Order: sequence, then C-alpha cells, then structure tokens
Amino acid sequence: MPMLHTPNDAEAGAAMNGGRRPTIVAAPASASPELSDRPRRRTFTAKDKLRIMADIDRAAETRGIGAILRREGLYSSTLSEWRRQRDAGAFSALIPGKRGPRTAEPNPLSAEVAALQRNNARLTQRLARAEAVIDIQKKVAALLGIPLASIDGVP
Repeated sequence: MPMLHTPNDAEAGAAMNGGRRPTIVAAPASASPELSDRPRRRTFTAKDKLRIMADIDRAAETRGIGAILRREGLYSSTLSEWRRQRDAGAFSALIPGKRGPRTAEPNPLSAEVAALQRNNARLTQRLARAEAVIDIQKKVAALLGIPLASIDGVP
C-alpha cells in the first residue's frame, strides 16, 4: 500500500500563517516544583544573630566587618538594628530556657534541719527504751520486795 503524505500540525499552521511556523514557548521557570512562586525572606535565630555579631565584634579591630557582612549577605543597616536589639536585651529573652518544672533553690538550712530531725527521732527511741527498762526494774524490785529510793525523797 502506498503511503499518502499527510501534513502535520506544524506544516498546516505554516501554510495558514503565510509560511511561518508557530514558535514554541518554553514553560516559565516558576512552573518548576522545586522553585517557589515567591522568594522567601531569610530569617535569623537569636543564636545566629549573636554569633554573627560576635564575629563582627572580633573583626572590628582588624577592619574585617565588610567581609563578614558580604559572607553573611547582610547590610550594615541590619547590623545596626541587631545591635540596638542586643543593647535593649531583646536577644537574651529569645534564648530558650530549660524545659520542665522549675526546681526550687535548696534551702541552706534544710540539711541541718534533716540532721536535727534524725537526731531527735534517735533520742526519742532511746528514751522509750530507757523508760521500758526502768518499768521492768520497778516490777522486778516489787516482786523481790526491794524498796526503791526515789529522787524526790518520796518512796
């Protein structure tokens, strides 16, 4: 069977547009799923800001502030704003603290109180034993008929 030549869409469009072929337009760059539609502004944590400012403070003596600003991609106005925030104490409030329940400061007298309570309990137990021994001695003396002399002079 002989093959008949059929014009494709590009050739048909060329015939209709006076011999010009349609131009193919590439998809815009924002159609890529890896790129966001709008660029995001960089954010710095308080730790990052303090690190960068410490670097800049060390470099101030050697006049290397510009190199650090270029390396970090910062403007001097941003640095001035961060310095104002640091001087106002804003960064110390942003540093996260230890999580969990707060532990109370130990009372310096609590150890002494605990030792005194243990000593008191020990002495109370000794007193109870001594009173029991005295009661037994009284009963033995009564059984044997030995008179006991009292401290007060009253038998």
